[in-house]
Amino acid sequence: MFGFNKYPDRVRCGIFSCALFGVLTTWVADSHAALTISSTRVVFDSDKRNVSLNISNPSNKPFAVQTWVNTAADDQTTAVPFIASPPLFRLNANKEQQVQINGLPNTLPKDRESLFYFNVQELPQLEAGDANQLNIALRTRIKLFYRPVEIKSKPLDRLQDLRWSIQHIDGKPRLQVSNPSPFHVSFVRIELRANGKTITLKETPMAAPMATQDFELDGLKPAPGMQVNFSVITDYGGYTPPMTLPVGLDP
Repeated sequence: MFGFNKYPDRVRCGIFSCALFGVLTTWVADSHAALTISSTRVVFDSDKRNVSLNISNPSNKPFAVQTWVNTAADDQTTAVPFIASPPLFRLNANKEQQVQINGLPNTLPKDRESLFYFNVQELPQLEAGDANQLNIALRTRIKLFYRPVEIKSKPLDRLQDLRWSIQHIDGKPRLQVSNPSPFHVSFVRIELRANGKTITLKETPMAAPMATQDFELDGLKPAPGMQVNFSVITDYGGYTPPMTLPVGLDP
């Protein structure tokens, strides 16, 4: 059965803080953010000045919230042509706040999408008498795609242009997808069929526009007549129906 991974397009990390023990930074893969974002991804068309999202707090506690946009490098020093407003605010229990992402003049490519990340970090408010309380500051990152208006095609129409093949890289066979389109392709699931067997790839990294992406074969031996069955995330955070394409063999 062709299932899907939960939240395949989000990354969450956390900062643990305590008054007695200083600050530690770590990844918290299984932690759940209290705040919710109205979208799982952002598409910023280049002819727009801004886009808006709603951040909600369905919990019974207030949070300090910080928002910003950065690159895949996840640093605070690389300049980006976007400003989130408000960048810092208090969000009370059972309330929501609209955050606006404003675009700035830029020289980004006009023939393909550019990838950024919108970040929302939440910090529970300390209550009186809780100076030694351990707080967890969780951060949610969602992808922000800057899409030039010069691109006239639609992302889903270009999925059929993906070219799948088996390539030998570093002496090992790997599944490779060539993406000639101007769009990023975020895979939800990839299944590979060969020799009457079907495997589900464990890792399905996104394919960048006009580039190739390699995948581990997870033990499946290449054979003639191979097929790949895949589904991707749409602009609205939904999943496309599975699509099947042939897989070529590297001669």
